[in-house]
Amino acid sequence: MRLFAIFFGAMIVNNILLMRFLGLCSFFGISNKLENAVSMTWAVTFVMAMASLVTWGLYHFLLLPLGLVFLRTAFFILVIAALVQLVEMYMKKNAPGLYRALGIYLPLITTNCAILAVAFLNIDYGYSLLESLVYTVGVSGGYGVAIVLFASLRERVDKAPVPEAFKGYPIAFILAGLLSLAFMGFAGMFGIQL
Repeated sequence: MRLFAIFFGAMIVNNILLMRFLGLCSFFGISNKLENAVSMTWAVTFVMAMASLVTWGLYHFLLLPLGLVFLRTAFFILVIAALVQLVEMYMKKNAPGLYRALGIYLPLITTNCAILAVAFLNIDYGYSLLESLVYTVGVSGGYGVAIVLFASLRERVDKAPVPEAFKGYPIAFILAGLLSLAFMGFAGMFGIQL
């Protein structure tokens, strides 16, 4: 039950985008088309999962025993940057259309605060390796749910008769606020706090 609570809490109750408001650059930048949102979800999921596993091991087996905990931010950022480079090289070679569609937002995964936050939260919450992996999968799943829902809504609203003053980012911010309110309704389920 604990693993389910960690997963559900990370995915829905404490959604990284809609409740913690981390990683919003890609959330607003990529969510104009559904296929871009799905592709970004896969890229973020891969980088987040690998970064969490590597940083958890790095922290527990190198930084903590050697008393170098103060270097965790620098080490974690280097790990994330290296993983993003791998994803970028893979996409450039195997999916050039997708690589061009994601544009600047693909390298921005390096500075996506959601990925760094997950690495920190795994350590700060004192999760074991399995709990860290479950938490990370929950967070990346929540990222995917939020950005895919948001992209679907944005595609639909783009075809709706919206007043000129609200077109583009203003209506996107209104949609994001409404989605956030909807996710807030899950607060308190299974004793999970915001």
